[in-house]
Amino acid sequence: MGSDPQYATYPELSLAQHIFHLTNPSSAVDSRQASLKILQDAILQHKMAPLYRYLAHPTEGVLNPGGEGRSQGASSSRQAPSSAMTGIIASPHGMTDVQFPWDEGLYEQLKKENEKELEELEKEEVEAAEKAGETEVQAAKGKRAEFWARVGDKDKALAAYEAVFEKIGVLGTRIDLVLAIIRVGLFFGDKLLVKKNVERAQTLVESGGDWDRRNRLKAYSGLHLLTIRSYHLAAPLLLDSLSTFTSYELCTYSSLVIYSVLAGAVSLKRVDFKAKVVDAPEIKAILGDGEEKLSALTGTISAGPGAQDEVMTGDTSTATPGPPAATAVNLTTLGQSATGQPEVETPIDFAPLGQLVNSLYARDYRSFFLALAAVEELFLSQDRYLYEHRGWFVREMRLRGYQQMLQSYRVVGLASMAHDFGVTVDYLDRDLKKFIAANRIPCTIDRVNGVIETNRPDDKNKQYHDVVKQGDALITKLQKYGQAVRLRGSERA
Repeated sequence: MGSDPQYATYPELSLAQHIFHLTNPSSAVDSRQASLKILQDAILQHKMAPLYRYLAHPTEGVLNPGGEGRSQGASSSRQAPSSAMTGIIASPHGMTDVQFPWDEGLYEQLKKENEKELEELEKEEVEAAEKAGETEVQAAKGKRAEFWARVGDKDKALAAYEAVFEKIGVLGTRIDLVLAIIRVGLFFGDKLLVKKNVERAQTLVESGGDWDRRNRLKAYSGLHLLTIRSYHLAAPLLLDSLSTFTSYELCTYSSLVIYSVLAGAVSLKRVDFKAKVVDAPEIKAILGDGEEKLSALTGTISAGPGAQDEVMTGDTSTATPGPPAATAVNLTTLGQSATGQPEVETPIDFAPLGQLVNSLYARDYRSFFLALAAVEELFLSQDRYLYEHRGWFVREMRLRGYQQMLQSYRVVGLASMAHDFGVTVDYLDRDLKKFIAANRIPCTIDRVNGVIETNRPDDKNKQYHDVVKQGDALITKLQKYGQAVRLRGSERA
């Protein structure tokens, strides 16, 4: 069947992002209204009766639990959202402001249209079974699976995909079916389902999957690892996907750049951070100055290793902002999927992200903290995959800044360091204490003299102490073993 992806149209993961916006207290009012309009239009266009009920039902909907129109017998207390809901809504506290009206007549109309379409699909399956072969029968059943994925019925979509998977023998199609199941899990925020099927897809790909599906799985795996806070594992996969990205059914290229940069910034060592993020041609095309963007987009800077070696000679270690007119980039035209996705993408201002990368590498910590605050507001708090771990990310990036500065000094003035980071001495003292207590930063704070003394770990001393400690443990075990042997010998005597 070639390498063309199948079952890549539904579910539309962009709708899950709009659902997230509705319950996100950090989203602007205009953004919520726009997301509501897009979601309502999609429900009408794709006849999504199951998803409409899942979201807007007065007593069962995740957006309106116990909301308007509930019966008198319904409990007035709001139930906490289940774990399956945590990935599709931002916060249960945000649901009180969401006005997603429930129309019983509309629901019944959509339901009837769904039943009519199902009858046609069933008729097509019967005709295929009578007049065609097994391939046509499975193709007809695949349409049923895509139907359930399109209208937003999670359980029935999963069951239909599994039914087709059991009968299909072509490896490429089997991989596509598992990738479709992963997207269903991502849509509804089911991390266990996603984890199970990412491992399943990896097994299939290793058994002989083609290059395209192997490459697409990198993006799927990287995004999954991002959602479970395994940024150190997600970074290499996402960064490798940049130059050959084709999984537009998963996310836009703009989103992939954001995920890659953030994962690399928080997890890569300084040398790898320089090579794979600061000097990466694909990232320079987005975060660099005007000339770098133009060079990358016109092909002057290629994605190969040779090009990377060339661009690394340029100076990108300073936090020099690009021209204001070039900070907003629309990446939709960089690639299109076979299914016509992605939709028209809103231009994104990548300036804060570029400032975060450059200021961290250039050791401009005041700009780094300002950029980190902007990134939290504009990116971490607005993306459904990043929102849950935004606090952790900001904390780890602050730690990275502190570690990078302190590793260069034996003694640092507390006031001087606070000035460099653009914070007060009291704030810096409180923040450092948390990391020192957790053994994340090897230093001590002397408030009397107003200095920070670093305790650099001596690798040789550490190795020596480790050998002594492990040797003591080994001697203790041998002594216990010797005593046990002697006791058994005396018993035999």
